[in-house]
Amino acid sequence: MAGDIVGDDTFYPLFEKFCRPACYVDEHYFQTMLSIRSPHLLANRTLTWVDWSRGGAHPGTFGKDDMTKEFFKKMIEGQTCIYNNQPSSACLLFARKIAPNALPALLEHSSEFFGY
Repeated sequence: MAGDIVGDDTFYPLFEKFCRPACYVDEHYFQTMLSIRSPHLLANRTLTWVDWSRGGAHPGTFGKDDMTKEFFKKMIEGQTCIYNNQPSSACLLFARKIAPNALPALLEHSSEFFGY
């Protein structure tokens, strides 16, 4: 897959020309190009929970006030976990854009939030 990225002379020029006003290689180009060029090499699995509902070119960032049991329940509930297009019990491994000021709340309530 790295060879597909390095050797790409088709998709990146289009990405650079048309992806306006704000597109980011790590959030838009890699995933799109690889799903077109090498779909058979991808696991088709979402590893990261991201919330784009706050609008803008970047996913929402969550701080200490967001760290509640309800926040983690919302993250987990209603998720269909898929691995290679099949249902799976292994779901999301990461939550993206948790601010540093959230760490004390996560540590203090980890057993409540995560059950361990």
